[in-house]
Amino acid sequence: MITAFRGGWIVTQNPNREVLKGDVAVENEKIIYVGPEYKDAADREIDVSGDIVMPGMINTHTHVAMSVMKGSLDDLAFPDFLNASFKVDADRTDRDLEIGTKLGCMEMIRGGTTTFMDLYYSEDIIAKATQEAGIRGVLCWCVLDEDKTTQTGNPLKNCIRFHETHKGKRKIIPGVGLQGVYVCNEETCLGAKEYSDKEKLPMNFHLSETRGEVNQHRKETGKRPGEWLADLGIFGPRGVAAHSAWLTLNEVRLMGEAGMSISTCPVSNMKLATGGVAPVPEFMSEGVNVSIGTDGNTTNNSLDMFSEMKILGLLQKANRWDATVAKAQELIDFATINGAKAVGMDDKIGSIETGKYADIIVLDGKDPNLRPLLPENIIGNIAYSSSSLNVKHTMCQGDMVMENREITTLDVDGVLSESEDVWRQLCLR
Repeated sequence: MITAFRGGWIVTQNPNREVLKGDVAVENEKIIYVGPEYKDAADREIDVSGDIVMPGMINTHTHVAMSVMKGSLDDLAFPDFLNASFKVDADRTDRDLEIGTKLGCMEMIRGGTTTFMDLYYSEDIIAKATQEAGIRGVLCWCVLDEDKTTQTGNPLKNCIRFHETHKGKRKIIPGVGLQGVYVCNEETCLGAKEYSDKEKLPMNFHLSETRGEVNQHRKETGKRPGEWLADLGIFGPRGVAAHSAWLTLNEVRLMGEAGMSISTCPVSNMKLATGGVAPVPEFMSEGVNVSIGTDGNTTNNSLDMFSEMKILGLLQKANRWDATVAKAQELIDFATINGAKAVGMDDKIGSIETGKYADIIVLDGKDPNLRPLLPENIIGNIAYSSSSLNVKHTMCQGDMVMENREITTLDVDGVLSESEDVWRQLCLR
């Protein structure tokens, strides 16, 4: 099966960051041609004349099943938010986790996200729903101390069991999660890292999200969280540290030396008023790979990577009093090829190049917010003018999961309707 996208502006995100006018051809799961005109016949022709064709976005930190809790924990101080969130988590069922995942996947499909990195428990339920939705889940089972969890059994053993039963499944990449130093002792952290290293699995964890977290850890251990984790040997090239807003330059350097990635989540941090701004220029200069996460729908209320990308750029500029930081091309890099590197898949996704998986989105070039649209302004338009509402086609690994703004993989009306019943059961108590 060959699909040809014809006549678009192709933002390749290849090593030269070329922008081309032409065609992209896909055979089965992979891209087989990128260039001026694909002259061979195709089984399916998609006219994208005047549209933007670009790689699918990669969200490197979220809690997708919490999408069904949207609007239930707004305007709370961070400690109150955590307490309320943990109470709801303790009462969740497989069915509401499934509906939450499908709702979140629908939002991501609609917004051009083709891969997401998740940190939660019950990733087996999340995996099944994600497969039905048709996008890619890098699903990191949440590991924390056994006496601090709502999970049944030992969290690390649960994580290992999830990997053993789901490795090799199409578009599902099992990973290891660490909740954070505030609920993970030395033994828990070392066990998680050992398993991640043994199986070469991605590892997502919360790091230095709040000043309180940092100060408490210093009181208990004499070290800041980043220093403590580095000394334990937890940092490494498969590690993706979410938030990372309260770090010293020394911690940033330790992360760079270890080949780490970070997932900066600016909207979540601002909404929870946790203060601190991820030191993105320092991350870049010290060799830390920068990617973008939305966090979950209880702290952000949105899984919109286009919005997150723009807000990240504006926050960095405003915080530094420097309009030259977080440039448009860098923002798009964070959301695509850097995200691919964070999840260990930059050889397979994150750019439109022959041989890579066909993770492709199309933005409607007729939408007024994207015009005028010229080679000279297309990168700036994507970074600063675009919206998730501009996405009209979404393809993940060769599967068209949205066509002409219609999601093709799920019962959209059924999920939307059931989501409100679930919200009432979970949140009106």
